Amino acid sequence: MSEKMIERNLVVEKNERVAAKIFRMELSGDIPQLVAGSFVEVTVEGLYLRRPISVCESVPGKGTLVYKVVGKGTAQMSELPKGTVVNCLLELGNGFSVPDGCKKALLIGGGIGTAPLYQLAVELRKRNIGTTLIAGFASESEVFYQKEFEKICDKALYATMDGTLGHKGIVTELLDGCEYDYYYACGPTPMLKAVTAAVATDGELSLEERMGCGFGICMGCSLMTTKGPKRVCKDGPVFRKEELVW
Repeated sequence: MSEKMIERNLVVEKNERVAAKIFRMELSGDIPQLVAGSFVEVTVEGLYLRRPISVCESVPGKGTLVYKVVGKGTAQMSELPKGTVVNCLLELGNGFSVPDGCKKALLIGGGIGTAPLYQLAVELRKRNIGTTLIAGFASESEVFYQKEFEKICDKALYATMDGTLGHKGIVTELLDGCEYDYYYACGPTPMLKAVTAAVATDGELSLEERMGCGFGICMGCSLMTTKGPKRVCKDGPVFRKEELVW
């Protein structure tokens, strides 16, 4: 087991749909302050594998998960009523870091990969670091946390593939005019690859990957990096730009 991993029985305080197939679950209990970019593994009754969900918001005693219904496990999660006790593994993976000298940060999210960037935006604001968000979705119906991001970020830009909100196209087409000295990105691999090629500054990327155990034992989420094989769940999900091999 991970040196920092903890197991907790937590109470569902709220579990509501916030966009098309997107749900927001508030959990309470013995929860420490969770690092932006880390994730939680949620036990789903009747299923062998837990579901890894990124932390969207965190304060001591409370954690918020924003997740997309993509299969049986997350569909079952979306039906959990208030008061349900769920067993979770906490403090999994590494999170985002803030380099010395960072003054303006660019946050780039793709779909549900935008969720962990909210906690990051909150933490950057506390450090008086300027933030610009670029978030990409298939359609306006899938957009979540728009008001929340617009409140916490200096600027929030949106791209949708069908043009129903913001720019019609992809996130990299919104880079011109953005001021930043460091970037953070989370989303599907093709987006991360395109962002890495388009952005010249240093940065960190959170990878989306199918996981088995979630804490580094099964090796099912391994990938090759410039520093050798790494596990997304244990050594990631956040990696520095220079570590990734596309």
